Amino acid sequence: MKEPSRRLLWERRSQTPLLVLAVAFAVAYAVPIVAPDASERLHGLCAYVEWTVWGAFAVDYLVRLGLTEDRRHFVRTHWLDLAAVVLPLVQPLRLLRLVATLMLVGRRARMAPQIQLTTYVAGSVVGLLMFGSLAVLSVERDAPEGNIKNLGDAVWWSFTTMTTVGYGDHSPTTGLGRVLAVGLMLSGIALLGVVTANIAAWFISRFERDDQVERLQLAAIRELQAEVRALRGEVARLGGGADGAPSAGPGTPAQRGASAPTP
Repeated sequence: MKEPSRRLLWERRSQTPLLVLAVAFAVAYAVPIVAPDASERLHGLCAYVEWTVWGAFAVDYLVRLGLTEDRRHFVRTHWLDLAAVVLPLVQPLRLLRLVATLMLVGRRARMAPQIQLTTYVAGSVVGLLMFGSLAVLSVERDAPEGNIKNLGDAVWWSFTTMTTVGYGDHSPTTGLGRVLAVGLMLSGIALLGVVTANIAAWFISRFERDDQVERLQLAAIRELQAEVRALRGEVARLGGGADGAPSAGPGTPAQRGASAPTP
């Protein structure tokens, strides 16, 4: 098929540039939160970078849609990409630009065969920890009753939330902050399940591999035993024939002694 091959070629070529743009988006998103007292020019530059990266991902989606023959099937199977592109257009959902970028990068990263599951899980943990901290800090810093006022508190809260420990010394007080907390808790549980399943699958595959090797070795031993038994039978047959030939001859000393007349 001509068109799917063109789309796959575009996805391979655009993967690295999109990852670079995702890193630029992460920096642009983090700078205004970590340094809220920075100049307005810097804040404006960061906002410009965010929208530029979002536009690049939107163009990437439209190009892939245009290079696909069955566009309805593409929209149905890539609905997360479409949601990630459309949702950030709503101004109150500014934080979803971050979620959108993570979703798109995650889908594109899973398409790369060289990325192993362990690396993907580790990257997901670090990304969720970092961006969850930035997101909760951005919505809780100015809350009247909030107790997450700096980046250290936000990182500590994100770590305890993702691991479902929940010490309670820091907790969100706004509605959006609690939504972020629910998302981090569910993500932490899901990632823990992926890690546990990956470890269990590794042990099972290792046991199956060892069992297969043992079965092959046992079959080889049995084959050698059968060959040894066959060789022993052949040697016994040949040896028995060689020992019996002289005794069956008519002129043997035993026969001459038996036929000699007695005095």
